[in-house]
Amino acid sequence: MLRKILVIGAGKSTSYLLDYFLEKAEKENLHLTVGDVNPEVLPDTIKNHHRCDAILLDIFDDQTLKAQISSADIVVSMLPARFHILVAKDCLSLGKHLVTASYVSKEIKALDASVKEKGLVFMNEIGLDPGLDHMSAMEIIDGITDKGGKMLLFESFTGGLVAPESDTNLWHYKFTWNPRNVVVAGQGGTAKFIQEGTYKYIPYHKLFRRTEFLDVEGYGKFEAYANRDSLKYRKAYGLDNVLTLYRGTMRRVGFSKSWNMLVQLGMTDDSYTIEDSEGMSYRQFTNLFLPYSPTDSVELKLRHYLKIDQDDISWSKLQELHLFDDQKKLHKANATPAQALQEILEYSWTLADEDKDMIVMYHKFGYELQGKKQQIDANMVVLGENRSHTAMAKTVGLPVAIATLLILNGRINTPGVQIPISSEVYTPILTELKNYGIQFKTYNVPYLGYNPDSVAG
Repeated sequence: MLRKILVIGAGKSTSYLLDYFLEKAEKENLHLTVGDVNPEVLPDTIKNHHRCDAILLDIFDDQTLKAQISSADIVVSMLPARFHILVAKDCLSLGKHLVTASYVSKEIKALDASVKEKGLVFMNEIGLDPGLDHMSAMEIIDGITDKGGKMLLFESFTGGLVAPESDTNLWHYKFTWNPRNVVVAGQGGTAKFIQEGTYKYIPYHKLFRRTEFLDVEGYGKFEAYANRDSLKYRKAYGLDNVLTLYRGTMRRVGFSKSWNMLVQLGMTDDSYTIEDSEGMSYRQFTNLFLPYSPTDSVELKLRHYLKIDQDDISWSKLQELHLFDDQKKLHKANATPAQALQEILEYSWTLADEDKDMIVMYHKFGYELQGKKQQIDANMVVLGENRSHTAMAKTVGLPVAIATLLILNGRINTPGVQIPISSEVYTPILTELKNYGIQFKTYNVPYLGYNPDSVAG
């Protein structure tokens, strides 16, 4: 009997997801329907595949949405997170399983009892981060606790970066996922974590000057700044009594110090709009955040304001972004500073067609077993192929696709609104991912606890 999968949303993270379904379509007897407001953007290999229908689907067209969900056996929502609830409610009423890569919202969490009552699986946070971070961490944590070990420390870091061979700018960075999320990262609250039993807090204006350093064999040194809430998964991971819990975002060394210049200028602010932003030059935009002077240039004012010398690499990084260019213009009307900065950065940091991106994930597990403190470090590096088949799309899309097929085949069957932290979920997914080059290397290292000497600023 033909099994039907509905994928709603055909954005940048779906290339490997769709390839996986169609690769398995004959053996698993699948038919794929991909619904998007712009189905024409799909590659011909997808649109013209005999096991696939690419259709126009507007999620605000309630009748069509219900009809498509009704005819499917399982639904994958790759929409922006705020729209998942529209799909989730229809999946619940029509009795369909649902898979998303996004964080569980309060609205979807509220459906849990009803989802369980209907015996449905609503799997969320099954992408990269969140997703692979959960699964890879829980596999090792469960392995430690199953042997009687007591967890003392857990640190986890993820970075969406540019591959070494495509690293062509001074920032050592290009956009590999939603640029807006990069620009506003860390805003909306104070970063909080626990270190050696003491709660720690980092306000946004200090966030990018507190970085931990990490070495990845074969790829060199990285830095990481704290995520907004490192304690969010303490209970879910069974780490209520852990002494150190820290989650962060990875960048190449030097990025955070330079990004902090843009923060201090106010360019990442998303709380107000700029009058007459449309048509404003990059130079005029930069000058908005500097004091008036009848004689000093924009360059001189900025160097004085940020206290940077002309021969400082930080200065060269600002020049590389064309921030002083009087010819390049903003296109967005009534832009917030963050939106204007995003447009400027996209001009410089967009992947070229053959550019390759890189995903790096790094975990640290400190524990006590039979009276001895020990530590395991684990890391994963995945390289993309090109701008369409990125490492980001691979590490987000493949876990989603694998989970979908496992649910469809009844191998994941515990009902409810959930995230992938049980062995029922993570064991088969991590096993399958190894076939696609996604796996962790683990190292036994001396237990150091949380190392304050590795934190700058």
